[in-house]
Amino acid sequence: MDAETVHSRRCRAERPFYPEGGSCVGVRSTPAVRRAAVIGSGVMGAGIAAHLANAGMSVLLLDVVPDALTEQEAKAGATLEDRAVRNRLAAAGLARLAKQEPPALYEASFIGRIAPGNLEDDLARLGEVDWIVEAVVERLDIKRSVFARIESVLKPGTLVSSNTSGLSAAAMAEGRGETFRKQFAVTHFFNPPRHMKLVEVVPGPDTAPETIDRLAAVCEGQLGKGVVRAKDTPNFIANRIGTYGMATTIAAARAYGLGVDEVDALTGPAMGRPKTATFRLLDLVGLDTLLHVLDNVRERSDDPAERDAFARPPELEALVAKGWTGEKAGSGFYRKIKRQGGGSDIETLQLDTLTYAPRRSVHSPVIEAAKSAKGTAAKVKALLFTDPDDRYARFAWTALKTVLLYSARQLGAIADTIADIDRALVWGFNWELGPFELWDAIGLERSVQRMRAEGDEIPEWVADWIAAGNRGFYKQEGTLRFYANRGEYRLQEEEPDVLSLKAVKDAGKLVLGNAGASLLDIGDDVAALVFHSPNNAIGGDILTAIRQSAAEVSRNWRGLVVANEGRHFCVGANLMMLLLEAQNGDFDEIDDIIAQFQQSMLTLKRLDRPVVAAPHRMTLGGGVEACLPADRIVFASETYFGLVETGVGLIPAGGGCKEAAALADARTGADGNLQPQVNALFETIALGKTSTSGYDVARLGFMRPQDRVVLRGETRAAEAKRTVLAMDREGYAPPPADRRIRVAGREGRAVLQLAVENMRLGGMASKHDVRIGRKLAHVLAGGEAAPGAEVSEQYLLDLEREAFLSLCGEPKTQARMQHMLATGKPLRN
Repeated sequence: MDAETVHSRRCRAERPFYPEGGSCVGVRSTPAVRRAAVIGSGVMGAGIAAHLANAGMSVLLLDVVPDALTEQEAKAGATLEDRAVRNRLAAAGLARLAKQEPPALYEASFIGRIAPGNLEDDLARLGEVDWIVEAVVERLDIKRSVFARIESVLKPGTLVSSNTSGLSAAAMAEGRGETFRKQFAVTHFFNPPRHMKLVEVVPGPDTAPETIDRLAAVCEGQLGKGVVRAKDTPNFIANRIGTYGMATTIAAARAYGLGVDEVDALTGPAMGRPKTATFRLLDLVGLDTLLHVLDNVRERSDDPAERDAFARPPELEALVAKGWTGEKAGSGFYRKIKRQGGGSDIETLQLDTLTYAPRRSVHSPVIEAAKSAKGTAAKVKALLFTDPDDRYARFAWTALKTVLLYSARQLGAIADTIADIDRALVWGFNWELGPFELWDAIGLERSVQRMRAEGDEIPEWVADWIAAGNRGFYKQEGTLRFYANRGEYRLQEEEPDVLSLKAVKDAGKLVLGNAGASLLDIGDDVAALVFHSPNNAIGGDILTAIRQSAAEVSRNWRGLVVANEGRHFCVGANLMMLLLEAQNGDFDEIDDIIAQFQQSMLTLKRLDRPVVAAPHRMTLGGGVEACLPADRIVFASETYFGLVETGVGLIPAGGGCKEAAALADARTGADGNLQPQVNALFETIALGKTSTSGYDVARLGFMRPQDRVVLRGETRAAEAKRTVLAMDREGYAPPPADRRIRVAGREGRAVLQLAVENMRLGGMASKHDVRIGRKLAHVLAGGEAAPGAEVSEQYLLDLEREAFLSLCGEPKTQARMQHMLATGKPLRN
């Protein structure tokens, strides 16, 4: 590695931890995009506009001017010259956004950042923006006409991109001037734009390198996306390989005589892919859409073998001819049938007869082996190698090896690096491992030997790579990761502002730990407490690790980050353990568990070093209670945060009610009236409300002035570390141990309990809901305390624990807990 590379890597790694305004010599900053325009207000255009608004941009959403009045407009006496009529399509796009589920906006108020307009009256305003995104219908002639209009007002330096999913960048830019072509590229967002991580950035033949660099920087740094650089080839990277995999899987199913249920049981989590697997995913995407994508590659390919692979599967053609195009049509490979008397059943298509039959569970030794294995690599190996002669295992091997070999053949054609190919499938199709990562996981040499024995042609570069003595496409050295590139290992550049906790642990930076959590040295005398129990549920091992970590950090470290890289930050306490203790009548044991939980969180809160929590995705119940003691919280934009214990018949008892009372006290205005704040937080907890994003946490009342949100989830740990260091430099002082909290008291409790009774009278609460609500009101208002009394934290914790224990003994609470564990859904009894 040369000196320049080492310097570049060091700068990128250290940059997140510079004080505000700091820099590293040699690292170029990219101008931020503040104003953007999106042309096309359909599903994708409006979704992209929403996500640009999520990132704080001012967005102009434009569409064509309607050529006729609607019946409603005509009755109102409107004309085609009225501004509201001319902006109708864009305004309708905004109206759909406001109602969309799941929400396209992080916070409902962000819609105010988007202004509707039209391509005639507002064309000149495109000269005022920093980035123009075209998202009109997938027709080359229409896109070219839009670009001609853009070029007439384009200013130098403005980024222009198309959201096409497969049209050629070169073809779209044909006929445009040099300035336009230099500033133009494809930015292919995946749907829905807020929730899907992948953006493929594709240059045309004349695109300036700085255009691609800036688009990548904006998509990563401002929008929080994962960017891959693709070549200008049909369907780019993710859809090219993903649809190839779908087509060949359908062919393999036909060859092995497998049904829809069987294929989806084999090509979902057992193969390191989402539960939607193959046929369920096809229904979601739309069967007609897949045919279009297959046609796009086949018609533009010169390779006969590839053209055959992308041929239209006869099953898809037959279904589309019937109008059974998937979920949007109500029928595809699956359909839902309503039962008489309520409820519904799922049926699956029989591929040989194109008729439907009840869905069935699929079981076999190889599937069960995959289910019981831990981790993606182990699952796939169990599926393939537990019994290689098993019919299911042979199908899985055939479906998998075709994708691996095809991905290897496409290196250099669709992307320059295997890292880009892997990331495209992980980010765009939600695979756990990309093709080359998966190849390493099942054993590169072993699998290639089997492929050769079966007569498969191995791509030359793969054969040469193995012949040179390499045992995998990737290798890890400490925190550095390398990948195969043109006959040698190349350093995989660290992403800016990203701190990989997995890489830190793999590098041997473990300080202490147990089965549930680890304390890691993340550099600069900062430690990170990382949960890694199943679903990151909090049990005794995590509580022990919290107390041990607090003692260690107090002695030897500048501060503590609480973060992890699990699918979810923390789904709450270990509900199964609590249910078993309650059913056995071991209430002394439950009392001890809750006391340990409370004291562990209080230990975090009173630690004499700064503590910063960095939650992501599901952060529920005990997960929230593990964050609120932190001095500051760095939320990922995709954080679903809520105290949801009432859904299982309980109330928060790990400090959640105490922290809510403290938040109400802190927010009380000059008039000293606590009640409005207490009412709002009571409603949030009683109804088990959960945020729809990190920003939405503020609506629920759990966000404090010192907390913040980062759009790019991978930067949470780095940002939390930087925050710890800043707090340490400023001279950190912990909150006082004798802190007092002002409570609403008996009168406030009466107000809350009256609200509960009104819900019962209105048919919105069962008797057991009322019992839970009354106990929650008792705790949140401070029990029998006088109105406005100041109580200790321990006083509120004791109230929490007492209420929690009494509810654990309720048969209806135990029924709710059991139902949640069995179904994942709340029971209202």
